[in-house]
Amino acid sequence: MLEIGKYKMVTLTYNLHVDNASGEMVEQATTEKPLEFLYGAGMMLPKFESELEGLKEAADFNISLAKTEAYGELNNDAVVELPKSVFLVDGNFDAELIKLGNTVPMMSSNGQRMNGLVLEITDEIVKMDFNHPLAGEDLFFSGKVVGVREASDEEVAQIMSGGGGCGCGSGGGDCSTSDCGDGSCGTEGGGGCGC
Repeated sequence: MLEIGKYKMVTLTYNLHVDNASGEMVEQATTEKPLEFLYGAGMMLPKFESELEGLKEAADFNISLAKTEAYGELNNDAVVELPKSVFLVDGNFDAELIKLGNTVPMMSSNGQRMNGLVLEITDEIVKMDFNHPLAGEDLFFSGKVVGVREASDEEVAQIMSGGGGCGCGSGGGDCSTSDCGDGSCGTEGGGGCGC
């Protein structure tokens, strides 16, 4: 039976709680929608990955990450006010996308993808929070290793070139399992996958 190690494809189910092991559950990877990632590709938070190393299929795990090992402290500089004109589409404000509580995919001036949570909308500005949704939180994972297999050369090449896979800890919070198109890792949370 294979052990989790470099360039193995790993499939996990887990529950992710914040604050403590019985705190609010913010994310779940289920048997129907597990988290699958290439171990050693830098897709996961380093401490999360290191805690999984050596585990085999069917192994249970409990992993605690302090906020400093996860997404760090909340950064007040990541809350910004943008001119409302940034959100004009064909001369009109995009009120469907830009509404209170909505998470909006954005790109920085240097091309980095990030998600911003809309906090406030006035006549002149849109106030957004670009902190990772799990910044400032201690994370507690309880789960099971569903599968460990050798990754094909094609899978390694595709994932390492940025063309596939999904994972947490990629820095941008735009992860997370399956296609990650909803900003989560197979769940609502990503906050973008807390892994």
